[in-house]
Amino acid sequence: MNTFNYGVDTLTTGTALGIANKTIKGIINDKAISKIKASEAFVKQIVTENKTVYGINTGFGILANTSISASDTSILQHKILQSHSVGVGDPIPDEIAKLMLITKIHALCQGFSGVQLSTLERILWHIDNNAIPIVPEKGSVGASGDLAPLAHLFLPLIGLGEVNFKGQRIRSAQLLQQQNLSPLQLGPKEGLALINGTQFILAFAVKAVQRMHNCLEAADIIGAMSLEALTGTKAPFDERLHQLRPYKGNQLVAQRLRHLLDGSEIMQSHIDCGRVQDPYSLRCMPQVHGASRNAWLHLSQLTLTELNSVTDNPIIFNADDTISGGNFHGQPLALPLDYACFAASEIGNISDRRCYLLLEGKWGLPLLLMKDVGLNSGFMIPQYTTAALVTENKTLCFPASADSIPTSLGQEDHVSMGSISGRKLNKVLDNLEFILAIELLSACQAIEFRKPLKSSPILEFAHDHVREFVGFAEEDRIFADDINTITRIIRDFSFVGNVNKFDGHQLNNNFKEFNL
Repeated sequence: MNTFNYGVDTLTTGTALGIANKTIKGIINDKAISKIKASEAFVKQIVTENKTVYGINTGFGILANTSISASDTSILQHKILQSHSVGVGDPIPDEIAKLMLITKIHALCQGFSGVQLSTLERILWHIDNNAIPIVPEKGSVGASGDLAPLAHLFLPLIGLGEVNFKGQRIRSAQLLQQQNLSPLQLGPKEGLALINGTQFILAFAVKAVQRMHNCLEAADIIGAMSLEALTGTKAPFDERLHQLRPYKGNQLVAQRLRHLLDGSEIMQSHIDCGRVQDPYSLRCMPQVHGASRNAWLHLSQLTLTELNSVTDNPIIFNADDTISGGNFHGQPLALPLDYACFAASEIGNISDRRCYLLLEGKWGLPLLLMKDVGLNSGFMIPQYTTAALVTENKTLCFPASADSIPTSLGQEDHVSMGSISGRKLNKVLDNLEFILAIELLSACQAIEFRKPLKSSPILEFAHDHVREFVGFAEEDRIFADDINTITRIIRDFSFVGNVNKFDGHQLNNNFKEFNL
């Protein structure tokens, strides 16, 4: 198994997900330990010499001018975890909570936070043993750190809160007793270091980068299948055309579509059909899918920066050099998350338009993709679902980062609301996966009416792969079952993964920056 050195190596989206899924093991090596112990010593010196430093021997937020005695500095750190545990709503998925642990330990191991090695080793124990804290989904305003969710995340360190462990939700105190572990005694600044940071926003961003990439890959494959079924032309994907407007995302999608359609008998069969132009949802896939690719790339690049940043406050350079700043502010991620939300929604929007085109009964396809309609409704009603999901996504596109409500009696007078941006993007992706599944079902149904002509080898494989799970529909049935089945193979990445494997992973070779 590959290893990753917290606080030393560069943490990527793929590595964070690998640690979460136990294909990579994260460790704290000697280099990180040296930095951690030095930072811890600086904090102890600050307390011993009674230097006033925010959060070490002062209150928090608006109470920053309230002095805390040396004897109470540890109590202060325990109280901050309790007082800030105000989250509400459903628990976030375990994978997101685990990503929060992974990204937080990496930030703290860089040695600017004054955290004890024993605290980091306990966090590492939670990661390695899948003892995942219960974290409510709502309550962070995305600045001052993701305070509420991070407070809940680290309550188990002091024997409070709840965890998911071996399939059971249990009290943290019970877990510690079972494992012969004791609650930690937090040192000065540790509570503040644990809850200051953007790890809630960041964990949702990491997952969104992975999921959106998969949806974009799927959208190109499925869009190409719809184009084939509708006897569209590949002329708009000509490389020369996209050199005249050289957006990288557009060029990538055009290249992918050319590759996906290469060797198609269907395409050759209507090359001189006289149809002048295809509808935009076919012809403009490079421009629309490509623009969303560009948004994904921006989010991916900024997520990489955040993964390797220190978002604590104050920052401890040494005992005589501390800075109270704003690295905990979520705005750098909130904006690209909102942008990616629009971009993901638009992939669903154009997918729904292709679903509609497939139903119209034009260009040699039967009306509603079924021969005996009237008695049967065919694929008319699945498109109702895509329409509903597209509109729901549009309602989720209001940018959370456009809002700010002052907190802490005005001390924290501008916040990012980036936690909402991250959750919202993942909700849009939930809907997008369903939309793409419905288009894939419709395209597979439609392309069978082109037999005995075959599509390209890649698209024939994609069609046959779907048919392993869902058969051709001769008449109406409970299409919800089909939709859920095909959504699963999109959602678990196996549809895209198997198509890429069949193709020898050639599709993105000239645009490495768009690989996950």
